[in-house]
Amino acid sequence: MNMKRDIISVLDMKDDLEDLIDLSIRLKKQRYQDFPSAKNRILGMIFEKPSTRTRVSLETAMVQLGGHAIYLNPNDMQVGRGETVADTGRVLSGFVDVISYRAFKHENVVELAKNSTVPVINALDDLEHPVQIVADFMTVKEKKTRVNGLKVSYVGDGNNVANSLLLGSALLGSDISIGCPKGFEPNKEILETARNIAKQNSCKVEVTDDPVKAVESADIIYTDVWVSMGEEKQREQKEKIFGKYQVNSDLVQHANRDFIFLHCLPAHRGLEVSDEVIGGVHSVVFDEAENRLHTAKGIILTLIS
Repeated sequence: MNMKRDIISVLDMKDDLEDLIDLSIRLKKQRYQDFPSAKNRILGMIFEKPSTRTRVSLETAMVQLGGHAIYLNPNDMQVGRGETVADTGRVLSGFVDVISYRAFKHENVVELAKNSTVPVINALDDLEHPVQIVADFMTVKEKKTRVNGLKVSYVGDGNNVANSLLLGSALLGSDISIGCPKGFEPNKEILETARNIAKQNSCKVEVTDDPVKAVESADIIYTDVWVSMGEEKQREQKEKIFGKYQVNSDLVQHANRDFIFLHCLPAHRGLEVSDEVIGGVHSVVFDEAENRLHTAKGIILTLIS
């Protein structure tokens, strides 16, 4: 029996993250090629939170590869009426070949993976967003021809994207500097893990509450929304605290002149990023969004082959 493989964390790609990026770049060049290994395979997609890029990229990827995708809203499933996540995983494993799960809680994704006999992809939870990070670094490699030795600067909330970006940067040998207000740092355990990996790969991990220090000499500037899905009650408070962390034309002057700007989208223009930055010549956010499709294919093919 084959051992199935899940991608719940960026750490699940620790041995082949750059290979996945290179595969995705190749798949982009052969966009409509069928793959026999994907023919008639089914992807079951559970979404507890709304989604544009993740849903459309996974569904399109599966269809373009020659398989099918089924969108599953918990309100239409028995899990919405009290069936356990574990039982849902066991049942779906009998029907589909891969499961992607966008969840409010990381432990539910772990639970589903533990009880599924087919690969499970974390399509975002409250701790990590691993599929996003593959697309981010694919975009960096396309624009900069390399990832190793660059400086990534993330300014904003130390959220799930920041956590995954820390791990991705450390694994690929990029320096990373996180600029965030005190009390909004990334997850402590993930930060510690990233620091240990960075030591082995001769790169640096830094967390500062000074956004200018974070973006000094950056090759990549990255931000994300200040208020994540499910945190709407904290909106006013967070917008006050994060005011000086906006990525705008003043802040980006401290980066390298050929920096690129990334954002996993959706963006709230005028909050975490100004219009002139996200709409400017350094912004590659729509290439990055498109790359979600190609990396979805890379991840699916890797898991089912």
